[in-house]
Amino acid sequence: MRVYHSSDIIIGRPDNLHSRNALDFGKGFYVTRLKEQAEKYAQRYIALGSDAYLHEYEYTPCVDFNMKVFEHYDEEWLRFVCNCRRGGDDYKQYDVVEGGVANDKVFRTVDLFMSGMITIEQALQRLIYEVPNNQLCFISQPAIDYCLTLVDVTIIKVD
Repeated sequence: MRVYHSSDIIIGRPDNLHSRNALDFGKGFYVTRLKEQAEKYAQRYIALGSDAYLHEYEYTPCVDFNMKVFEHYDEEWLRFVCNCRRGGDDYKQYDVVEGGVANDKVFRTVDLFMSGMITIEQALQRLIYEVPNNQLCFISQPAIDYCLTLVDVTIIKVD
């Protein structure tokens, strides 16, 4: 199965050291099963005046690794994402976490909940109408090394 990652540099051998902290599923190497999602994310680099690189990796399922999958934007997903975005380390118990992205619209709900402006019930009521997109966060380096093999890199040039 193919997964995708966009960046402003070519990443031949992904690692979890160069990731930012406090992301949706913690610090790790993020990919998506949705090519269009990665292409859209690449536009952030283009907007900043940089070329972007769309990486395509072959993904070998992580049967021997501890994997957490969130099927829906539900209370468990919301609390997990909030913990990670606050700098918590709940994610460290997993090698890989997969689930929906807190994109712009979803993040507004997460942010309102995290700031105490809405209750958990109100947040879940808003999230129930959202269709999750996809991200996989590879947290452990052994999972990255085993599960991801670079297949292709496409440059997206600044016009």
